[in-house]
Amino acid sequence: MNVFIIGIGLIGGSFAKDIKRIMPESKIYGIDANDSHLEEAFALNLIDVKSSYEDLGVADMVIVSIPVDVLVTELPKILDAVNDDCVVFDGGSTKQLICKQLDSHPKRRNYLAAHPIAGTEFSGPSAAIEGLYEGKTNIICEVEKTAFKLQERALELFQKMGMRIRYMNPEAHDKHIAYVSHLSHISSFMLGKTVIEKEKNERDIFDMAGSGFESTVRLAKSSPAMWTPIFEQNKENVVETLEEYIQNLEEFKQMLLENDFDGIYNEMNSTNKIKEILNGIPLNKK
Repeated sequence: MNVFIIGIGLIGGSFAKDIKRIMPESKIYGIDANDSHLEEAFALNLIDVKSSYEDLGVADMVIVSIPVDVLVTELPKILDAVNDDCVVFDGGSTKQLICKQLDSHPKRRNYLAAHPIAGTEFSGPSAAIEGLYEGKTNIICEVEKTAFKLQERALELFQKMGMRIRYMNPEAHDKHIAYVSHLSHISSFMLGKTVIEKEKNERDIFDMAGSGFESTVRLAKSSPAMWTPIFEQNKENVVETLEEYIQNLEEFKQMLLENDFDGIYNEMNSTNKIKEILNGIPLNKK
């Protein structure tokens, strides 16, 4: 099988590692706007061939892992270039705008709207991790718009990689992902900003930072080039989650001002049930 990966960073590179392991007969072609990324991916043996859109006609599967603002413009071009028996799927963290953009494309049947919920705060080809997707959830949107035999090809890969498959419409996906992913990144970035502004002496931060701070602010190391377009595309849902989050922070602050420590205890105690919700979800660290 000829597999093309467009965007050879953490997400695309991790797909490449798993495909080489579970489908060793496949030939992996790499396409990336960053020439150094392409060279690095080739040197790391993530890809077999450095390629371009001109070669997409021979593709059996195309995996697109580029920022969501670029996805909106590039996916139509990619679909234009592939043959009728090729499945194209992405890993974008927003789905509503992308699905709307492709709704009337002549090759809409070749596209599978996917979002494997996995990653780390690192980026680039060297950040790729074998087994990154094992046990992780992959959200599929508008599956009924993808040709059945092409769905099967992609779903077989996902299952061999150990992903859990969930189906959702694009609107619901963007709303829910704002809570469980987008808000956590904003919180991390703003916590990092707050501490940096307060602690001008960076040495003090490094000396005093414990595991709690490190794990909470970890996502602030994520790529702004990737996350800014996500916030832009999902602005309405992100604003709604922020308003609720800010309200909870204000209520916590008020309880402190009123010395309502019983209330604070009860708030934290009731939130402890998050342990039951998250129990069993594997986390990747590097």
